[in-house]
Amino acid sequence: MPGIDACLHEIMALPGARGAAIVDWTSGLALGTAGESPNGDHETTATETAELARAAAEYEAFEAGDGKGPPVEDLIVTTRTGYHVLRFVETTFDSSVFLHLWLDRDTGNLALARLRLQQLAERLVLA
Repeated sequence: MPGIDACLHEIMALPGARGAAIVDWTSGLALGTAGESPNGDHETTATETAELARAAAEYEAFEAGDGKGPPVEDLIVTTRTGYHVLRFVETTFDSSVFLHLWLDRDTGNLALARLRLQQLAERLVLA
């Protein structure tokens, strides 16, 4: 089971990965980062993506309706040059953590990235 550094290393091994972070969406703090940041500053990116994650997690419009697990599994934001994939991490305690992958649009594989982030989120150990 990978910890934060190992998880980020595996994310960055994905084709087209430009940058990655593990972020606490309640505080907006990056627990770990790797690669590039879209705006050159990982902490600013963490804060901005945390706002998006928090909105998706808290708005009733996105609730699954079954009362099981988090209402949102992942978010995908598409830009002209890339994708931002935010994958929520479920834990036995009240988790407010997500994985953020910045993926190049030309060289990345969005479907593969989503599947791999899901697998990593399930195995991630937060210590």
